[in-house]
Amino acid sequence: MTKPLISVEALAKRYPKRGGGETTVFEDIWLPIHPGEFVCLIGHSGCGKTTILNVLAGLDRPTDGAVIVDGREISGPSLDRAVIFQGHSLLPWMTALENVAFAVSSRHPEWSREKVREHCRFYLNLVHLSGAEDKKPSELSGGMKQRVGIARALAIEPKMLLMDEPFSALDALTRGSLQDEVRRICTETRQTVFMITHDIDEAMLLADRIVLMTNGPQAKIAEVVENTLPPDRRPATMHKHPNYYPLRNHLLDFLVTRSKTFAQDIAGKPYDPRKVPVVRPVPAEALAAV
Repeated sequence: MTKPLISVEALAKRYPKRGGGETTVFEDIWLPIHPGEFVCLIGHSGCGKTTILNVLAGLDRPTDGAVIVDGREISGPSLDRAVIFQGHSLLPWMTALENVAFAVSSRHPEWSREKVREHCRFYLNLVHLSGAEDKKPSELSGGMKQRVGIARALAIEPKMLLMDEPFSALDALTRGSLQDEVRRICTETRQTVFMITHDIDEAMLLADRIVLMTNGPQAKIAEVVENTLPPDRRPATMHKHPNYYPLRNHLLDFLVTRSKTFAQDIAGKPYDPRKVPVVRPVPAEALAAV
């Protein structure tokens, strides 16, 4: 295994309570993320998923612990880490190309205007928006706006792409199409991605590893699930693979039951937050044949 590009080490976030004391949202989070890996974090609301992403982005500071990126502890936002939010976050007075160019010019202030525009057109074409370069956000559909946001994030060629449920506000057809596009692009470019989601099927489609968080407060990583579906999986056909239901049922069982009972389940048992269980769900008959 290659050296991790990102290393989350002993991360914790606490807030003061009214009247004294403090609430621990999560604690002792350890997570390595390797170059080219797509990692999804799943957990119920309140376990601190978005806070972890914001810490990775440099938009929030942890109470304890650190995030190491490429051998250096992060201390704030950086163009090495691009974020795609739930909303498109486009500047409404700029065209699609200008929105992407705004980011690219920040990354490469030494580039000529024409080189910036050529670079932007490449990434807009990558998300299938050729011909829409000169349209403003008000002239684009919701899915097209989100494509511009994806193009803008990819165009600065970050070391890490952070995604905060970027498809949650879209209709099912648009969401499925964009998920497929993101998977294709990230596979082709070997982009390192950290994404939070509530959608099990989305995680199964996109992620190489799925990190399961217990319920908050005092949330922890319960286990890491390796995606046992084939690398060439597609939304329309992945349910036909024999590993689909074992993987989906394992994730669903965690969200419905084990995320709530984790503390009781490990009572009196050793729990090392630096070495949480790694699970590879497969059909029972496959296990029996081993």
